[in-house]
Amino acid sequence: MQPQVDPRGPRFAAWVTSVVLVVVLATGWWPLLAAQAVVFAIGGFIGLRPAPYAALFRLLVAPRLAPTTEREDAAPVRFAQSVGFGFALVGVLGYALAVPALGMVATAFALAAAFLNAAFGFCLGCEAYLLINRLSNTLRKVGTAR
Repeated sequence: MQPQVDPRGPRFAAWVTSVVLVVVLATGWWPLLAAQAVVFAIGGFIGLRPAPYAALFRLLVAPRLAPTTEREDAAPVRFAQSVGFGFALVGVLGYALAVPALGMVATAFALAAAFLNAAFGFCLGCEAYLLINRLSNTLRKVGTAR
């Protein structure tokens, strides 16, 4: 069985991420973006449980909320975190290598995705994960039908 998560946790993380990325865009302070990249890397490559924003949700927010029976698969969320890491890494490189336009565009893309999840519950990376899986399964079926 795949690990399951409370969908309110990733949405909380998206709100925190959105705030961090707005601050980065407003200030150009790329070390904060580097810290956000580390947060994305932990969630995407190590797991959601040790991810800092997930820990904040679990320890400070979840105990104040009513329990939920709603769960979702963690794999799409981890994929979304990995994609966020990619954008944050490109943003850090842009800022650090004195190509601020690259840093700002990559940060803005990450912010757009985080804000979609935070405000509307639409996880762009999760949807991409599901689309890639469907396409992969379709191609696999086509390949075995020959």
